[in-house]
Amino acid sequence: MKRIPFALAALSLAILAGCNKAPQSTSTDTSNTNTMQTQQTEKPVSAVAPIAKKVPHEMTIHGDTRIDDYYWLRDDERKAPDVISYLNAENAYTEAMLAHTQTLQDKLFEELKGRIKKDDDSVPVKKGDYFYSSQTRGENEYPTYVRSSDFKGTDQQVILDVNALAKDHDYFAVSGLSVSTNGNLMAYGEDTVSRRIYTIKVKDLTTGQLLEDTLEGTNGGVIWANDNKTFYYIKKDAQTLLGYQVFRHTLGTPQSDDELIYEEADTSYYTGISKSKDGSEIYIWHSSTNASGMSVLSADDNKAKPKRLIEREDDLEYSISKLGNTYYIVTNLNAVNFQLMKVDVDKAHDKANWQTVIAPRDNIKLEGVDLFKDYLVYQERELGQSRLIVRHLSTGDEHTLSFNDSAYTIASYGNNDINSDKLRVYYTSMTTPVSSYDIDLKSGDKTLLKQQAVLGDFNADNYASERIFVNARDGIKVPVSLVYRKDTFKKDGTNPLLQYGYGSYGATMDPTFSSSRLSLLDRGFVFAIAHVRGSQMLGRPWYEDGKLLTKKNTFNDFVDVTKSLVAQGYGAKDEIFAYGGSAGGLLMGAVVNQAPELYKGVVAAVPFVDVVTTMLDASIPLTTNEYGEWGNPNEKEYYDYMLSYSPYDQVSKQAYPNMLVTTGLHDSQVQYFEPAKWVAKLRDYKTDDNKLLFKIDMEAGHGGASGRFKRLEDTALNYAFMLDLAGIKK
Repeated sequence: MKRIPFALAALSLAILAGCNKAPQSTSTDTSNTNTMQTQQTEKPVSAVAPIAKKVPHEMTIHGDTRIDDYYWLRDDERKAPDVISYLNAENAYTEAMLAHTQTLQDKLFEELKGRIKKDDDSVPVKKGDYFYSSQTRGENEYPTYVRSSDFKGTDQQVILDVNALAKDHDYFAVSGLSVSTNGNLMAYGEDTVSRRIYTIKVKDLTTGQLLEDTLEGTNGGVIWANDNKTFYYIKKDAQTLLGYQVFRHTLGTPQSDDELIYEEADTSYYTGISKSKDGSEIYIWHSSTNASGMSVLSADDNKAKPKRLIEREDDLEYSISKLGNTYYIVTNLNAVNFQLMKVDVDKAHDKANWQTVIAPRDNIKLEGVDLFKDYLVYQERELGQSRLIVRHLSTGDEHTLSFNDSAYTIASYGNNDINSDKLRVYYTSMTTPVSSYDIDLKSGDKTLLKQQAVLGDFNADNYASERIFVNARDGIKVPVSLVYRKDTFKKDGTNPLLQYGYGSYGATMDPTFSSSRLSLLDRGFVFAIAHVRGSQMLGRPWYEDGKLLTKKNTFNDFVDVTKSLVAQGYGAKDEIFAYGGSAGGLLMGAVVNQAPELYKGVVAAVPFVDVVTTMLDASIPLTTNEYGEWGNPNEKEYYDYMLSYSPYDQVSKQAYPNMLVTTGLHDSQVQYFEPAKWVAKLRDYKTDDNKLLFKIDMEAGHGGASGRFKRLEDTALNYAFMLDLAGIKK
């Protein structure tokens, strides 16, 4: 799992489901003089910024020695008294410094919650003989998963009540709900710590009882073989959290007897598993930053051994979809922006047999395909906008699915029936709530199944969105998506503006709707997404130009977008805010080092800021398998380049914006000690009196609090921090 924001990482789970505790703070422990020093002040101790002790730690490589005064804040067990005391002191300080915003936080929380329909059902998705969906009810934090023999849900059966499972846990997450081929059994994963290490359990859906099978240390997902008694799962390395082993489990046997059928020896690769749409094959996915491949085994043979489709090659990426005896292959073979090829299943091992179906194009990226008996649906992106095109396989006739918004997000989901004549799609824009459509593949006619309800006085006509391009310092045009409320937007440089960015892993942050965001727009904010290099907004070259030794383009683009938006009057020069999370937190850290004067306030969520130290430590999750993204600092060229932008290493004696930094103690993607060290060093170096606040969720990980309402508390806090700085008190 890459350092990707939780919202994006969870999107696939939300789509499969049908679309749709704040930490306790304690006062500073001033008795532990070895932990921190307390500034002399007349303020109450809880309102005094914690000053972390300095314990010099030398790190030498390539003849260069770095001194890390705050390395001691790393505690892999998360139990060291001095570390916990320091984190609790930071929470107490943040609480004290934001106490005057509590009324605003409470108002925002009720506002955010008030827009959510409490009793809500997702759109049923058909798989096998059943229609599956999720329900949320009343004040429940978690969904209940149900199924029925028809779309209307006339004979609904509860298959998993997550609220009942979560009642005794501060944090709870389920993953990978997977029903056996005959529909009688369901496997799922449980995580009660937020480290994304799941325990798999199996439920008999005919009796409602759990089987004795319990599998520890997994990534939470399973793929069933067709005998309904065998399934495959991925086990994680306990230290690095890398899923690298694929096991075959037979019901009724202990986990110790499970058969290891594949082990990934190359730590630069991620491992995944899936099943073909026709149910005949099981796939093991091999994916690194620069290459990908697949191994195949029969779903009908519970003794099958995986076989590589072709041998892996550096810089070759491909994925397959099966239709009858043909593989359709999306690949970058001789195609920077990918092409679609096909081949007979029994001839796939030789690339010379692959035949082009959709040729590569310089300015259009092929993003994926969905196959049906008579139709091919493919998704492509041009000038930053994705679109879906339906092709009749026999005639070759095509039609493009059309929508009203000028910029939007669209994806197919839940299309499990290869014989279907309808396509299910997920659709949203910055002014259009999440919507589910069924589309007739022959005619293109759309049927709206559901649009997410937004309670209160929401009217989409009150808001407007734009897609513009701005010039970066090297002459490249960077796309920007904007949304604002029409009656508060003046484009005269008086509106406060929040700019968001990410720009890593090729992850493209398309424009989507957020009911929470309305609380900012209704108070006069403009919201902007800077589609900086490092994503694939403008195709694969856009990604390649924002990684490894071109990574600084990501940061420069973000800064240049800010300057342009101010110059064009979209935002007030003294009221600009920035937000980024995870690898986007790295973006925030680099930006405040480069151009702190541009921003009044910055929120850095679970930020990846100690780039060099982390990427030199193979014991830390997401290190060796991300050399292709950031570079391997064991090589001097990459070490020097990474060091030149690493936010933690580049903190300097200068004024910084007001900053709110957040993390989770159990974060598995960006370890809590990265932002902890960063905040400690910023406190020591910064020359201003601006706020520097650090909030640690002592129960959660990378995704923050679990539960649909608990997460809103974090959003309310972030918004209150910015609104208070903007002088908006209610």
